[in-house]
Amino acid sequence: MRHWRTVLLALAFSAIPVVVHAQDERPSTEWSDEEIETAVNRVRAGRDLNPDSWPGGARVAVLFSFDVDNETVWLRNNDTSVGGLSQGEYGSRVALGRILRLLDEHDVPASFFGPAVSFSLAPKMIEMIQESGRHEIGVHGWIHERNATLPRDEEERLLRKAVERMTALIGKRPVGYRAPSWNFSDNTLDLLMEMGFLYDSSLMADDRPYEIVANGQPTGFVELPVEWILDDAPLMGPQGQSYSSPRDVLQVYKDEFDVAYAEGTTFILTMHPHHIGHRSRIVVLRELIEHIRKKPDVWFGTHEAAVRWARQQAGMD
Repeated sequence: MRHWRTVLLALAFSAIPVVVHAQDERPSTEWSDEEIETAVNRVRAGRDLNPDSWPGGARVAVLFSFDVDNETVWLRNNDTSVGGLSQGEYGSRVALGRILRLLDEHDVPASFFGPAVSFSLAPKMIEMIQESGRHEIGVHGWIHERNATLPRDEEERLLRKAVERMTALIGKRPVGYRAPSWNFSDNTLDLLMEMGFLYDSSLMADDRPYEIVANGQPTGFVELPVEWILDDAPLMGPQGQSYSSPRDVLQVYKDEFDVAYAEGTTFILTMHPHHIGHRSRIVVLRELIEHIRKKPDVWFGTHEAAVRWARQQAGMD
């Protein structure tokens, strides 16, 4: 029943005219109040879905996620340079195993989002992730494409292609989605709802789970928000302009968790195997887990488990 309500809502939202401000040739200083409100209200944060407590009475949820981009970081730009592709290959060849061993050591579940091409190039990653039975695998596009640059029909084609391939690879239909580079287009939400996804994790309007509102209407669709502060790529990428020492980044992560714990909410961290999986960076994740484990009443979960719990507590199912 929930699936069909979602489909009907998606179709209804698709029929509403949308001002796509990114394609408007006029400067925003010339937009009317109505045009500004239409642009802003296309996809907006609705009600807070952070529950009073998490499973087992926990006061905070810790949700680790890994974007398994590997070679697609280069391939999406038609870049087939051997050096770049070898850097991406490190994610599947070395880093993923290092990460999984650490998670196993601490009995921590996580969600792994990957472009279908990444898993197709190294299908052994599926077996490695699924071996413990704790982790979730979600969709992260076809080849790490930028959704906002694509017409609707092309974004839909690639998303359906990705879901079909991922379903075949992991043995069941994935329920979670993260837009490549968190590049969420004006069509992405409609497509996710039409295709029956359970949740998205690409937007940044809160620290807590929330219901997405589209064109002023609640959708019943859950967002697990992300944030560049809580992403290892810009801070640990050795060629990035915002590069920081891994030890400095660890302190940021600790501080973010400590405030989440004090507030009794959610700590969502995004990492990439080809970054966090290096030797000088895996210690960041290890020490972060050890820091978190010192606190009582902490629940580690997958994104899917967190969303299902939040929906249940909010009376959405």
